[in-house]
Amino acid sequence: MRDLFAPVGVGPLRLGNRIVMAPMSRNRADAAEAAHALTATYYAQRAGAGLIVTEASPVSPQGRAGPGAPGIWNGAQVAGWRLTTEAVHAKGGRIFLQLWHAGKVPLALEEIPAAVSQFAAAAGNAKDAGFDGIEVHAANGYLIDRFLRDGSNRRRDAYGGTLENRARFLFEVLDAVGEAWERGRIAVRLSPANPYNDMRDSDPQRAFGELAQRLGERGLAFLHVDEGGEGFDWKAFRRRYAGTYIANGGYDRERAAAAIESGHADLVSFGVLYLANPDLPERLRLRAPLNRPDRATFYGGGERGYTDYAALGEGQ
Repeated sequence: MRDLFAPVGVGPLRLGNRIVMAPMSRNRADAAEAAHALTATYYAQRAGAGLIVTEASPVSPQGRAGPGAPGIWNGAQVAGWRLTTEAVHAKGGRIFLQLWHAGKVPLALEEIPAAVSQFAAAAGNAKDAGFDGIEVHAANGYLIDRFLRDGSNRRRDAYGGTLENRARFLFEVLDAVGEAWERGRIAVRLSPANPYNDMRDSDPQRAFGELAQRLGERGLAFLHVDEGGEGFDWKAFRRRYAGTYIANGGYDRERAAAAIESGHADLVSFGVLYLANPDLPERLRLRAPLNRPDRATFYGGGERGYTDYAALGEGQ
């Protein structure tokens, strides 16, 4: 029987369990927009996850959505993230960097190659920083997602109209980051039905089902899917993807275990639960009480609400 707490292979990696720390923006970068020692502490505390996917890391200054997100476009940022990868690896953990371009404004045709190049350079920087792989953020109404959905993509050129055209930018990015990484260490994040950032599509089931099928042919490390939203058949969508599938979206222990046992998901990622419980896999295994997250400290600040959540047996 497939078990939430059993080891699993993902690409060339062997993970200790099927529990993933989901990417969560915490907006605590330093003045150079870099990760730092406190970032390393935060992720190292959570190294018991089978896999950590970091908060979204902008691939360029143009890819920022605002202050506080640790970037991956220059040497200082590479050095900052290296503190995190070394700390996580020292505790036996595995960690992927999520590559992010938040751009909301449609790119001019002549600007697209530069954006693809920014992803490529960031992917190389992520490798230099010591990550185990990368996740391309193609969800939540950010730049790549705005190409994918016909509610936001009104282009009349080679990047608009048909699904093949709308997905062209994503596949060009995947080809570009593949110059630095083998396919088994490249992943993609999608949110087919989530309306975040006013996103919509006229037929998301068809469009994202076809996209999942195409992605399944590329030998990715995994497809990481935000299953938020209504009126979408997730089981049918999952059947279209031939590869390792990470489910995300309000899962608790029981739903996660059922998703693994049924084969719907190969791994399950947890967001807020992991934010507040650095030892989440152990708490879930023991059915122990969970810390309550402090929403007032989700974004920005220092140690409070970031690295001061107690593990089992600490301050309880």
